[in-house]
Amino acid sequence: VQLQASGGGLVQAGGSLRLSCAASGLTFSNYAVAWFRQAPDKEREFVAAFNWRGSNTYYTDSVKGRFTISRDNAKNTVYLQMNSLKPEDTAAYYCAADFRGSGSWSTSQYNRWGQGTLVTVSS
Repeated sequence: VQLQASGGGLVQAGGSLRLSCAASGLTFSNYAVAWFRQAPDKEREFVAAFNWRGSNTYYTDSVKGRFTISRDNAKNTVYLQMNSLKPEDTAAYYCAADFRGSGSWSTSQYNRWGQGTLVTVSS
């Protein structure tokens, strides 16, 4: 089982990036999937998630209205569209999966993790 995160990079404030999380060995349609991020010297924090049915999405307050999480079942890939990026969005972003999960904000609920993809937003 592997989650492969990609799409990070360097962008100016106000710009956009789309992160991808591709799964192998599991089917995302059976999983809650979340994005977390971790800035240097800070704890990993919840960004966005949807429950395994895909019927509910959740966002941390600081990204509401700017970020959108979505899933393409045919490609077995989850995306995080990030618009109006700010320097404080700079972090390593991780995708995580939880079988038949509710889309929790807690890292402890997820037992499948991808490697991080680095997002750097310059001012």
